Formats: sequence, structure tokens, C-alpha cells
Amino acid sequence: MPRSTQNRAPSAVPESAPRFAPALLAWWRRHGRHDLPWQHDRTPYRVWVSEIMLQQTQVATAIPYYARFMARFPSVQSLAAASIDEVLHHWSGLGYYARARNLHAAAAAMVREHGGRVPESFDALHALPGIGRSTAGAILALSLGQRHPILDGNVRRVLARWFGVDGVPTAKAVVDALWALSEAVTPGAQAAAFTQAIMDLGATLCTPREPRCADCPLAADCVALATERTDVLPTPRPGRARPRREVVWLVLRDGDEVRLEQRPARGIWGGLWGFPEFQALGEARDAARAHGVPARARGRRLEPVTHEFTHFTLVITPLLHDVAREARGPAPAGAQGETWYNSRRPAKLGLAAPVAALLASLARPA
Repeated sequence: MPRSTQNRAPSAVPESAPRFAPALLAWWRRHGRHDLPWQHDRTPYRVWVSEIMLQQTQVATAIPYYARFMARFPSVQSLAAASIDEVLHHWSGLGYYARARNLHAAAAAMVREHGGRVPESFDALHALPGIGRSTAGAILALSLGQRHPILDGNVRRVLARWFGVDGVPTAKAVVDALWALSEAVTPGAQAAAFTQAIMDLGATLCTPREPRCADCPLAADCVALATERTDVLPTPRPGRARPRREVVWLVLRDGDEVRLEQRPARGIWGGLWGFPEFQALGEARDAARAHGVPARARGRRLEPVTHEFTHFTLVITPLLHDVAREARGPAPAGAQGETWYNSRRPAKLGLAAPVAALLASLARPA
């Protein structure tokens, strides 16, 4: 029978805590990940880029993006000197584009304030855009061997299960307790190895669903395993229905070219290029008239596109109008910038995945 589920964050560090790091490090030496791209020629810059990419992104997905990104932006200076459009172009498809905008902004700050280098001080690094407490600690631990506890999603899950910490892991009291436990188990030596090891454990064994407890080096002292609560720790957030939002994309096509607008810097797909977006078909048809589309033309509705975000579902109806070059007309009022994009000779622009997919379908012969 399972034990009580009323465990709470421990008020003192449990006696088992000193056994955590030795067991984890011994496992990692044999079974951990040692050949990831950012583990070669390990510098603060290379680790920083990898840590930002790995926020909300699986390692296997990030690797090819990382290789292309580092080939184009091998240094802080090259990243800072690039246009935001080119940075977003190399990020296209990874999602959570604020990460790329913050990378670019932080690189510019490093050039202005830190001589073009990633700062080696925790406070200076933490002060830069997009670099939170855990990310700053991971960068300095992995690249320079500095001792800093971390608390990313994998680490929260490992610690909540091993110590039996109840409560939604984003609640302040729970976050504070988990930070204290991360501080307690992080050893004074082998900081780089330990940091990689605890992240590897969460990514490969102590997974959100169906954790491989039989293979875990920490199983003997794990409270969640002992109380049969690995399926409910960390405590899940209360469920709620995902809202559904519907929009219309106006697709104006002139031969091989289609009209794109740059989205505002804030909001979903901030700073990326896409199709003019409207709340209703009528609004899209009204906007089309400014580009020479006859008033009676209704356009062709293409197959709807569904895109899942973390907090809502977006359903997109593309409305296709063919326009004549001489009747394109001016950009609508309020447009952030416009271009006529040719998929056969593509410019280096940041495109969200649904936009890139629609452009590719339009470029294929009917």
C-alpha cells in the first residue's frame, strides 16, 4: 500500500542528501551523455547558446539547429553584428522565438558592456536578457566548472520525486524549497559533471511519464518510488480546457511571390514574417482590395491549419487571392514592414513553422 501522500517540502535537509551526488556521478560516468555538440570545445558562448536552445526543446531536435546556428554565428561578435531577421531565420522551426530575440539582445549587451565575451560573473550573466537564475548557473558550471545549483524542469522533477516534495512546482513555496534542496545536493567539486549528470538523469531515466526507476542510481532513497507516487510527483498543475482561437491569413500571390508582413516584436511569433492576419474572412477580403483584388472576388479558402501552443490552439484559415503586379497597392496602415517573398529564391527571414509550410505548399506545382 502507498504511504501517506501528505509529505511536504522538508524543513531540513534529509540525512540521505549526502548520498545523492556520489551515486549520481558514478552513474553518469558510465551512462551519461558525453558526446553532445556543445560538450566539444566547451566555451561559455557555446554552452550559452545550447542552454537557450534546450529551453522547451528536446536535445535531438536542437542538435541540427545548433550546428547550423554555430556555423553562422561562431562568436558573440558575429551574433551581435547580425540582423535580427537573420537570427530568427536560423531559429525558424524551433519555436519560442523570444529565446532568439533575447540571444541577439544579450550578445549586443556583451559587446557593449563585456568586451564581446560571455561574462564569467553570475550576477553579470544573470542580468542579461533571457538568462534566468538556473540558466546562468548551468552556463557557468558546465563551461567553467563554477559551483552553482540549477533548477530547470528536469532537475525540479528529480528533486521533487527523490525528496517527496508535494505542491505545484511553480508555486513560490515549492520553488524555494526545491532551490534549497538543489543547493544541498550540489557538490563543491566536479560541478560541470554533476550539473550535466542531474540534467541527464531527468532527461533519460526520471522522465515525466513511465520513469525507468529500475535503472535509476538514486532509487534506494527515492521517496516517490518508496511511496508509489512517481506518477503524481511533481504535483501536476490543475487541468483546464485549452482555449481555441481562429484567425484568417490573407495570402496575396503574384506568380511565384507572396506578400508577407513582419509581426510586432511582442506576442506570438514576435518579429517573424508571416501573412497578414485577421479575425474574420470579411476583414481579410476588405484588406485585399487595397492590393488590386476586385471587390467581388471572394478568394479561395485553403485547407485550415491547426497549430498547438502551450496555452491555446490556433486554427488558421488561409485565404488565397491572386493579384496583378501593377495592382499590388501600398502596405496597409499599421503594417510592421512588408516584402514579396519568393520561395524559389528565398530571402533569409524568420518564418514560423506554419508559415514556412504554407509557403512550401504554394511553391509546389498544383
